[in-house]
Amino acid sequence: MIHVLYGADDFSIHEALSEIKMSLGESSMPEANTSYMSGVKLRPEELQAAVQVMPFFGNQRLVIVHGLLGRFEAKEKRFTAKKTTKSQEKDVQLHQTLAEIINSAPDSTKIVLVDGDAGKTNVLLKLLAPNADIRVYPPLKGLQLETWTRKRVEKAGGKIDEEALRALIRLVGSDLWVMHSEIEKLVLYAADRKINSADVQKLVGLSRETSIFTLVDAIIEGRLNLAQQSMSELMDAGAVPNYILVMLARQLRLLVRAKELKSNGQSENAIQSALGLSDFPFRKTLDQSTRYSMTCLRDFYHRLLETDLHIKTGKYDDGLALTLLVSGLCSR
Repeated sequence: MIHVLYGADDFSIHEALSEIKMSLGESSMPEANTSYMSGVKLRPEELQAAVQVMPFFGNQRLVIVHGLLGRFEAKEKRFTAKKTTKSQEKDVQLHQTLAEIINSAPDSTKIVLVDGDAGKTNVLLKLLAPNADIRVYPPLKGLQLETWTRKRVEKAGGKIDEEALRALIRLVGSDLWVMHSEIEKLVLYAADRKINSADVQKLVGLSRETSIFTLVDAIIEGRLNLAQQSMSELMDAGAVPNYILVMLARQLRLLVRAKELKSNGQSENAIQSALGLSDFPFRKTLDQSTRYSMTCLRDFYHRLLETDLHIKTGKYDDGLALTLLVSGLCSR
């Protein structure tokens, strides 16, 4: 009853998580039987309490934890202060304690850990591996991306010729959130005929990505008016608040990853390949990553996680949560 979903392809992770929810009959499962938790500062006693609670008017509970694996990723030596023996012992105890809680969960509780990239040396992942369904989602590239895109068009009820397929991938790259949105738009536009390259050139642009970059810049620079204008442009283009939150989180992960790879001496070609971005979004991401500190980016990302939890737990609706997040970040 343990699932671990991690990797850079957060769209596929999102869909896998939705499938797990549906397998439990999410529509008929009381909200009280689902717990959403942030793993960034999660204490063992909090996890224990969520895992051990018996289902309310049902047979199963679902506990979803975001970002727990990331706490146990090995850090580069030059960026990590030397730890004392006591601190090292505390770290060992923490991941062992968390693993014991997860591995000993009752049959009535299904646990899902959701995270970004995690290395093979991740100590928590190693302890969970024997008992968990582990799924890794790297960015799709080459033939895999072509196959996914073609099947996605067919799933949406459309058809696409090979020239249009290549043009679509060239413009969007491996960002499956944007690809999914653009495919739906193209299928609706082409109606009963096959999507061609002219359709792609006419409809598929970089306007949403450009607005996301503008929104990130405005938030980090504290320019509230520009941030609100960027949000309005995205909404006018058909983006819902939850989509904007997802795109913000994705862009921040890309910025952190680009900054880390650059500091490790990776070439621009290697960084672009690792991020899975086409030329324009890669250049913009690389530029942004050099202008903002890692501390600033991590603070921004943690606030996004908190906002996501507020939405999922019903504290705020997604529109209000997004407005409060942007306003708070711009005035911090």
